Amino acid sequence: MREQFYQQMNQLAETLVVEAKAAAKAMSGAAEALRDANLTKAEKVIDADRKIDLLERTVDEMGVSLLARQAPVASDLRIVVSALRLSATLERMGDLARHVAYIARGRYPDVAVPGDVHKLLVTMADHAAAVGKNVAELVETRDLSLAAQIVEEDDVLDDLHAKSFQIVLDDSQELTRQEIVDIVLLGRYLERYGDHAVSVARRMNFLVKGLGNDGSDPFAEVDLTEV
Repeated sequence: MREQFYQQMNQLAETLVVEAKAAAKAMSGAAEALRDANLTKAEKVIDADRKIDLLERTVDEMGVSLLARQAPVASDLRIVVSALRLSATLERMGDLARHVAYIARGRYPDVAVPGDVHKLLVTMADHAAAVGKNVAELVETRDLSLAAQIVEEDDVLDDLHAKSFQIVLDDSQELTRQEIVDIVLLGRYLERYGDHAVSVARRMNFLVKGLGNDGSDPFAEVDLTEV
């Protein structure tokens, strides 16, 4: 009975890793679509989001089954509950990458936004892709040193997000209404991707240690449910 339980736990962990890698790949593809006005890449990201949604449902079903049939306790319970919450966050990260790809596709054959702001948002997307890669590696290896890197990259994303707003508010910038909307939305999606990555880092810290980074409950944090 216990052998079956741990087989199911391993399957849960493996599925979560696949989901994390898919969310990372999605942002990497979205960044490429944004940088190069790559229609094919944008459509691949949009289509691949169905896989991430399916993986989340699979993790949910596996986790609920484990809770109902095996009644895990202590560290095993922490792993199952953490996996359920991590999966939901990773699914949102996939959604955000899809949103970026939608904008890139919608402006094809042109790049989504012009000039210097395009360079800034591409830089932001590249940082988000790096964050996604670290998230996938963290989920797979449970190497908590990666959590600190994720937080640092999120700080960079926050700074770039603020700069994008400065451009929008600069009267000397000749931007159309649609370009302003795209800049605001892209900045928002990429910044939120980083926020969700930090949430994953906190929850992985809880999974491994049982505590947040500061010894507190990591779930008593800013609301990250909004996409």
